[in-house]
Amino acid sequence: MIQSALSFPSFAKINWSLEVLGKRPDGYHELATVLQTISLHDELHFAPADDDRITLVCDSPDIPTDRNNLIVRAAEALQRRYASTQGAHISLEKRIPPKGGLGGASSNAAVTLVALAQLWKLPATAAVLLELAADLGADVPFFLLGGCVRATGIGTTLSPLVTSDAEPIQPLIVVTPKATVATPDAYAALRAPALTTSNAAPILSSSRRVENLRDSPPWTGRGFSPDDLKNDFESVIFDIEPEIRRAKESLLQAGALGALLAGSGSSVFGIFANREDQQQAANKIELEPGWRIFPCVTLSRKEYLRSLGSWDILFVRSFNSGSDIGA
Repeated sequence: MIQSALSFPSFAKINWSLEVLGKRPDGYHELATVLQTISLHDELHFAPADDDRITLVCDSPDIPTDRNNLIVRAAEALQRRYASTQGAHISLEKRIPPKGGLGGASSNAAVTLVALAQLWKLPATAAVLLELAADLGADVPFFLLGGCVRATGIGTTLSPLVTSDAEPIQPLIVVTPKATVATPDAYAALRAPALTTSNAAPILSSSRRVENLRDSPPWTGRGFSPDDLKNDFESVIFDIEPEIRRAKESLLQAGALGALLAGSGSSVFGIFANREDQQQAANKIELEPGWRIFPCVTLSRKEYLRSLGSWDILFVRSFNSGSDIGA
């Protein structure tokens, strides 16, 4: 029996640190990053269709609803993998700013894979969904895990971090300015040297500098230090779009303990000691025209998997093993 309509949250992410180590022989960039899910989220609604078509509607006119949207491509990839003749009507309530470095599209794709596997009663396994996720985009596998995760390679080799039940909730404020920078433009601006020799053999392994990468959020264990926050894109993004730099400065001036560009931008986030400081900062940040502000908190793996667990998909729980995931 096909299940009736389902609704799921689709959470955003930030990067506590992001290092671009160079360009690989396959054209991708070698990364070392620590990702974190946060409470800012979209809402996705799924209902079975009478045929095999995938239809998507969205409450934001700026979001494509055809194959240019990862939701549609994720659904079609799942259909192909399992030769499914079932379709779905999908509705997206968009809250995560697009092109903000917050992973909204990747999160939507991961949720779509998991949700439709349940809606269509497919015998999906973690290994298959991870494979499909990696084909859709480098950040998509992370959103099958959530919490705090170290990612290396092209971003698809994942090592879960901070598995303690006592993991603190960290108040944040995300500011998304009107300015945007396309991710390909951000990488082009970095001009990172190629990590290849003349015979195309990688000079560096995917573990280069990973041992020096912060393996936990900046407040865990030893207290917060702004030096723990690092994003290689800041050096170029701020020159391309000074408005994004001003957004970071506005967070620091409002009392943030530290602030950082989210992913390749354009959003920035600030860290606050407690909810009271967060609220006071939200009230006094001077927003420029077109800026959006999102007070939120970090979302632990336990809470993330709890939201997934409510979908009653057993394989999700296998991600909580703490071992590396991906190639």
